[in-house]
Amino acid sequence: MNKIIYLDAAASALKPQSVVDSELLFVRDSYANAGRGVCARAAAVDDMVTHARQRVAKFINANPAQVIFTSGATDGLNRIANIITGQPEYCGVTVAVSDLDHHSARLPWAVLLRRGMINEMHVCELDENFDIKINSVPRCDVLVITAMSNVFGRAQDVASIVAAARTKNPNVVTIVDASQYVVHDKIDVKKWDCDFMVFSGHKIGTNTGLGILYIRDCDKYFPDKFGGGMVMSVNESDFVLNTSPEKWESGTLPLTQIAGIVPAIDYLEQNRPNLELIKYMYDELANIPRIKILTHRDDAILSFVVDDMHPLDVGVLLGANNICVRVGNMCASWILRAMGGDGCVRISIGAWNTMDDAMTTINTIKRIIK
Repeated sequence: MNKIIYLDAAASALKPQSVVDSELLFVRDSYANAGRGVCARAAAVDDMVTHARQRVAKFINANPAQVIFTSGATDGLNRIANIITGQPEYCGVTVAVSDLDHHSARLPWAVLLRRGMINEMHVCELDENFDIKINSVPRCDVLVITAMSNVFGRAQDVASIVAAARTKNPNVVTIVDASQYVVHDKIDVKKWDCDFMVFSGHKIGTNTGLGILYIRDCDKYFPDKFGGGMVMSVNESDFVLNTSPEKWESGTLPLTQIAGIVPAIDYLEQNRPNLELIKYMYDELANIPRIKILTHRDDAILSFVVDDMHPLDVGVLLGANNICVRVGNMCASWILRAMGGDGCVRISIGAWNTMDDAMTTINTIKRIIK
C-alpha cells in the first residue's frame, strides 16, 4: 500500500498512539458514566474527568472550575453567544468580529443580528498583512478574536487587541477562538485577559466530539443548557444550580474523548509541528510563476492558488497521488473574499510529517501543474 501523506492537520490532527491506547483502555476496561454512580468503577471515571480538567487548566493557565467540556469549538462558540445574549444586561449589544474569523466564530452573531437580539455588528479593520489593526479596534460590548486564522496560520497579538478594546470600553466581553493557535503556541488566558476562550480537542490529537470552553467569571452568567447534573436540587416550580463547572455540563460528558485529552496535551507539548517544513515548501513554491502564495514564509500554514486551475482540481490531483490537503474556503469565506478570491489550496502539517513528505509534495505539485 502506498504511503498517505497527510497535510491537513489544520482540519484535524492524526491521533498519537498514546491517545489511541488511552481511549481504547477506557472503553474496553474502565467505562462507566461520570457523576452518576457510587461504585468504584464510576468513582474512577469521576477521578479521570477531574484529572483531565486539571490538566487542561494547567495547559491554558486557568482554574479547573473555569474549564468546561463541550462537544467542540463550534459548540462552545455558539454557546457563548447564547450565554451572553441570555443575560438581560446584554440585550441589544454591539458586537465586533473580523474577516479572519472561522464561520463558527462569526455566524452565531450574524444570526442574532438577523433576529434583532444584538444592535450592530462591526468588522475590525485589518492592516496590509491582513492582521487585526490593533489601534483601530472599534468600541463594542462584545469582541470576537480569532487568535490564528485557519487560512494564514499567523498568530494575532491577542493580549494587545484585548487591551485596546478595554481602553474604549472597560466592560467589553472578549471571546477568543484558539482552535488553530493551540497547536502552535502556548495559551495563557490570564495573559490574554480574555473572558471566554475555545479550542477543539481533535485539533490537538484527541477524538472528535470534545471541545474546551474557558469562562473566566463562571458565576456571572446563567447557563444556556439544562438537564441532569447541572442542578443541586429541584422542586415543582424552581431549582438550585450547581457550581461551576457542573452547572455548564448538563447530560453525559464525551467521556471517551476526555480520556484522550491528557495524553494529547502531553504529546503536543513535546511534539509541536516542525515549521521548517512549511518554510521549505514555501521557498520551493515561490519559484513557480503560476503559483500565488497567500501566506508568509514564517506562518504555520501554507495556502496558495494556481493560475488557471481550480483549487478543487489541485486537491483531487494531489489526492490521486496519496497527498491529503484541504481545498475550498476553509470555512473562512470573509478573508478569502477580502483577498479577491473564493478558495485556495491549504497545506498544514503535524508532528508526524517529515522532510521526505515535504519534498514528495513539492515534486508532485510541480508535476501536476506542468
